Amino acid sequence: MGAIVAIVGRPNVGKSTLFNRLTETNLAIVDEQAGVTRDRIYGKALWNGIEFSVIDTGGYVVGSDDIFEEEIRKQVAIAIEEADVILFLTDVRDGLTPLDQEVAQVLRQSGKTVLLVVNKVDHPGLATAAGEFFALGLGQPFTISSANGSGTGDLLDVLVRSFSQTEKEAETEPAIPRIAVVGRPNVGKSSLVNALLGEERNIVTPLPGTTRDSIYTRYRKFHHDFYLIDTAGLRKKSRVSEDLEFYSVMRAIRAIEHSDVCLLLIDATRGMESQDLNIFHLAVRNKKGIVIAVNKWDLIEKNSNTAKEFSGYIRNRIAPFTDVPIIFTSVLQKQRIHKTLESVMEVYSNRQRKIPASRLNEVMLEAIGAYPPPSVKGKYIKIKYVAQLPTPTPAFAFFCNLPQYIKEPYKRYLENKIREHFVFTGVPVEIFFRQK
Repeated sequence: MGAIVAIVGRPNVGKSTLFNRLTETNLAIVDEQAGVTRDRIYGKALWNGIEFSVIDTGGYVVGSDDIFEEEIRKQVAIAIEEADVILFLTDVRDGLTPLDQEVAQVLRQSGKTVLLVVNKVDHPGLATAAGEFFALGLGQPFTISSANGSGTGDLLDVLVRSFSQTEKEAETEPAIPRIAVVGRPNVGKSSLVNALLGEERNIVTPLPGTTRDSIYTRYRKFHHDFYLIDTAGLRKKSRVSEDLEFYSVMRAIRAIEHSDVCLLLIDATRGMESQDLNIFHLAVRNKKGIVIAVNKWDLIEKNSNTAKEFSGYIRNRIAPFTDVPIIFTSVLQKQRIHKTLESVMEVYSNRQRKIPASRLNEVMLEAIGAYPPPSVKGKYIKIKYVAQLPTPTPAFAFFCNLPQYIKEPYKRYLENKIREHFVFTGVPVEIFFRQK
């Protein structure tokens, strides 16, 4: 269960550069709104064996009438509300500015853990200039250069310690499945949750590590027993417009972090939109089980091939990971809503599946013999042994003589063979090649 870290600060202090360094990617999601391109960037980071999510926000501006800057302020407010830890980034070259002081005031009122970071300290001579940032009242600043990486190790050491206790608490929680209902606004999440729970609401349990109003509901009906992570209609929407998609992304990140399986609802009348794909890929990157429920199916004009064609359309959008259950539902008409639960629990079981080593090698070595890895530069690759790794989610190691020469197409072939012979529907599968 990972924590969420938000990078906050005024414009041009190096937030995106720090984000790229922490996540070791250039991941960015771009959306058009009111004629202005707006970046919503979120990714995964790993330090000292602890994985967490990082959110890069736009530059915080106060007192502006610009529509774009107002939208940025909303995004920053959302990130502050959702984050476990906030990295407040400033610029040593500009010094302490009135805008820094205004942002610091907002962060102090948030009650969240805030680490003050002074960026662009590219040589030791600038370190003493960071002393003026003590005036913000946020403790001793960390001096870093996000461009060249200096100082970021010390920052990360303190950062992961700040939420490591939450991780330890989470590890002691009972092993009851956690199912997150995620999707865009107005897709039917709230209606589905209400339909599943009905009037006989079971015990509502706020678990450690969740935000103050992210509710876990214990569902114990029809031989099922799991926590339903309710992300529908539970968050306060102060300063957040209903159609602000960044808000739904933040809620999805939080729900996905704390789930085993994600039930992704999409609107049949709108199809698989970019925001649905963003949430789907978030779940894949977090190695969560996935079930797709196409809601409002009763509103679609149908013939005998409509469901098959719509399934093909979705699988084409989510490729290459297409081994995902797709269920067509109408929450309003209560059509197939309990089938979604059956599918979710099957995916949860698949996510925990362990294959006996003898059976795994029998099947996979035969598949490798039938189609061996292509030779590279006259060198032949020989895979001798396959083992399932002792990880919480399905992962397999193929031991061979030249692992560096195996390319992505052959890796995809092996994954397809694993899925062909063993049931991992709805679950991302990781494949590694190791030196024998």
